[in-house]
Amino acid sequence: MHLGLALVVAGGSTWALERLRHADVLRVDTITVGGNERLSAGEVAGLMEPLRGENLLVADLEAGRASLLASGWIREAALRRVLPSAVHVTLEERKPVGLSRFGSSLYLIDVTGHVIDEFGPRFSDLDLPIIDGFSARGGEGGSAVDKRRAALAARLIAQLDADSGLAARISQVDVANPHDAVVLLNGDPVRVHLGAERFVARLRTYLEIVPALRQVVPDIDYVDVRFDEKVYVGPADAAAAARRITLQRRLTEAARTGLAANSGQRRQRGT
Repeated sequence: MHLGLALVVAGGSTWALERLRHADVLRVDTITVGGNERLSAGEVAGLMEPLRGENLLVADLEAGRASLLASGWIREAALRRVLPSAVHVTLEERKPVGLSRFGSSLYLIDVTGHVIDEFGPRFSDLDLPIIDGFSARGGEGGSAVDKRRAALAARLIAQLDADSGLAARISQVDVANPHDAVVLLNGDPVRVHLGAERFVARLRTYLEIVPALRQVVPDIDYVDVRFDEKVYVGPADAAAAARRITLQRRLTEAARTGLAANSGQRRQRGT
């Protein structure tokens, strides 16, 4: 008798579970999103589309999370079931801190050198420096990020973030030498060698002494302030300096207007 009762209970439980697995009221039909800044709720929901229609109780949330993490914008994601038929997503987005060249294109990158997205007109509100030298190998297809160079850029950006006035003046950064960050300031063709530490103090030193330096060396190629007690100055011909500052302007202009034109052409071809 006990065996028969156990079989009845087990059978009833199985039947109840099957009913729950196929209950329409438990099918995922709502995806809510929190923590998103750049990505719209619709874009996030689109990445979660495979979960729609799945039974909430057995839906594979880990697969949904993996789908979200495949987006360059998403650093971390947590998914939670909300009865009867919703999934709530909490995101931590990556913050773009600069633009980096890989091949012939510019990409948004975060502080670790992670590629977020290709730079284009929809990001024209971002005023970011160009960061060169991330790629561990040259060539048009080079895109492997060197961890030492990324770490140098991260330290530089973190220190400059504490001084918004200085950060806003940075136009370009080169971390090709993982022991020496080189910066260009807006409207200034001089390459400033800052080394691997004390970036704010050394950049302030440059700004304080450069007027006097120009009285002695009118056309400067670089100023090396890595050694604190000594400052090294490399002279440059005026034509080279003019070419460098023109290149800065063209890089930004190409990214903001040239990509906009390409985007318009793609839209025309798509219609």
